Amino acid sequence: GFFYHFLDMSTGQRFENVELSTIDTSLLLAGVLFCQSYYDGADSTESLIRSLADSIYYRVNWNWAQARPPALSMGWHPEGGFIPADWIGYNEAMILYVLALGSPTHPVDASAWAAWVGGYHWGTFRGQDYVQFGPLFGHEYSHVWIDFRGIQDVYMRSRGINYFENSRRATYAQRAYAAANPGVWNGYSNQIWGLTASDGPANTTLVLNGRTRQFHTYWARGVSSLETNDDGTLAPTAAGAAVPFAPEISIPALITMRETYGSHLFSTYGFRDAFNPTFTAQVPVERGEVDPVFGWFDVDYLGIDQGPILAMIENYRSELIWRTMRNNSYIVRGLKRAGFTGGWVGVTGPGH
Repeated sequence: GFFYHFLDMSTGQRFENVELSTIDTSLLLAGVLFCQSYYDGADSTESLIRSLADSIYYRVNWNWAQARPPALSMGWHPEGGFIPADWIGYNEAMILYVLALGSPTHPVDASAWAAWVGGYHWGTFRGQDYVQFGPLFGHEYSHVWIDFRGIQDVYMRSRGINYFENSRRATYAQRAYAAANPGVWNGYSNQIWGLTASDGPANTTLVLNGRTRQFHTYWARGVSSLETNDDGTLAPTAAGAAVPFAPEISIPALITMRETYGSHLFSTYGFRDAFNPTFTAQVPVERGEVDPVFGWFDVDYLGIDQGPILAMIENYRSELIWRTMRNNSYIVRGLKRAGFTGGWVGVTGPGH
């Protein structure tokens, strides 16, 4: 029941040698279940949508993906079997475990959530106390689909906050890092910030303004008390998908990016994926274009980065996705089996 990480758009088949991806299947399923709850009409078309959503979700055998129980493997290749790494917190895979726990056909045991939480690293970074993970996407993806305000699992109850607040703190920490700018990158400020997985200019080392700089192409950029993965490349999706957590800093960041860089960064489909104001060298790049004054700009729009911008702005504006998903019984069941109580989930304990 799992899907490959990428599909060939012309054939619908596996793209090159990519894996059956448990997390990318989960992100797809979250969208499928949103459609199921959104199309709640009695006519035959909407009934069919709900039925198809069930058939897609029911097929996914989460137990099969537990190569090293109770955790879930990151993926599987037909040529070599399971990837030797599991989803252990904290990162974007909260949604994966909620879906696996909520499955009516192949549910995992509640111990899977304990295994996930067992990998958490609580720490302090840039004046904020929160569960650490460097790239902001790990603090955002699950929140696209689930409203974590006012609900807590056992771990968050012990910390006295919830996952929404955790993401708010991570957002503020990133802004503080950019304002301090310890790497002395061009363009960083308390108005322009945001490190996450994104495209980048090139895999190369350059000497710019007397400093030796290592640059990357696609890379999971991020900062926390555990790591600093920063090459001066910023991604608008980092601030854009954080709008519900901290609109007072995220919206001004987006406005400043657009006003500062104009059509270099904002074009037909909104923000381009990434930009690097430090990378002004006139050297070959893997993708994008280099302006000698403003730096490198991607020319691509990545769906996995554009989607969270759009969805999270809508959650901030109307709570559309959150409100719809609160009515999905599978999501509610998964959260309850993970031990979430309070707020819209209610006070029912795990297993009910």
